[in-house]
Amino acid sequence: MIVLKLGGSAITDKDRPETLDGESLETAADAIADGLRSGSASSLVIVHGGGSFGHANASEHGVTTTAGTHDVAAVHDVHGAMKTLNEFVLSRLVDRDVPAVPVHPFSTAHRDEAGRLVLPTGQVETMVAEGFVPVLHGDLVAHTGRGVTVVSGDELVAALALDLAADRVGLCSTVPGVLDDADAVIDEIASLEEVAAVLGDSDSTDVTGGMAAKVETLLELDAEASIFGIEDVSAFLAGKTPGTTVR
Repeated sequence: MIVLKLGGSAITDKDRPETLDGESLETAADAIADGLRSGSASSLVIVHGGGSFGHANASEHGVTTTAGTHDVAAVHDVHGAMKTLNEFVLSRLVDRDVPAVPVHPFSTAHRDEAGRLVLPTGQVETMVAEGFVPVLHGDLVAHTGRGVTVVSGDELVAALALDLAADRVGLCSTVPGVLDDADAVIDEIASLEEVAAVLGDSDSTDVTGGMAAKVETLLELDAEASIFGIEDVSAFLAGKTPGTTVR
C-alpha cells in the first residue's frame, strides 16, 4: 500500500489564486499512470494539497486547522475551490486511464472537541480493493464547538498511512527534498531537532504549517516516508527513495 501526496504548491501556482500549474500536474499524472501500468504502484491512495485554491480562500476567511468558522459562505468558497482542484487532478488521471475516484473529506471526516481528526477509511480501503485509486484532498471538516476548520493534506496522509498500514508514504513538493542551509538535500531525518534550524515557514500563503509540519507528521508514522520533487514521482513509485527519507 502506497500513500502519495501531491503538494498543493507543486501542482498549483500558490502566488496566483486558483491557478493550476498544468505542466507539473501533467508530469505527476504521467508518472502515476506509468507506475500503475508497471505494477509498482498497484495499491495506491492519492492525496493532494490545497495550493492556491484552498489556501487562498481559507486565508481570506480566516480559517485554519485550529481557527474555525460558522460562515456558510466560507464553507462554500473553500470547499468549492478544493472540489474544483480535485476535478482538475481527477481529469488528468482519468485521461491516462488511471481509475481515479474522488473522496471529499468534508463529507466523511470531522474533528472532536479536542481537535483530533476522525477519518473513516473503510470506504478508501474498499475502493483500493476494488481496483480504484481514491483521491482525497485538503478540505474543511466539521469541528465540534468551532463550526468548520481546515484539514491539511498532511493530516490526511498520516491518518491514511496509519489506518491502512501503508508500506510507503511519499510527499511530492516544490523542492527536491528537505534542504539544509546550503540548499543541499538532507538525505535522512530521524528527529525534528536535527533540522529545526533550517525548517522555515512557507514562502506563500499556507494555513497548514509548511515543511516543519510535514516532517513532524511523517516522523510519527511507522512507514518509511520520502519528501521529493515533482520530477521524482516516478522514482518513488518504482520503489526508490528519492529526496529526503524520514524515518
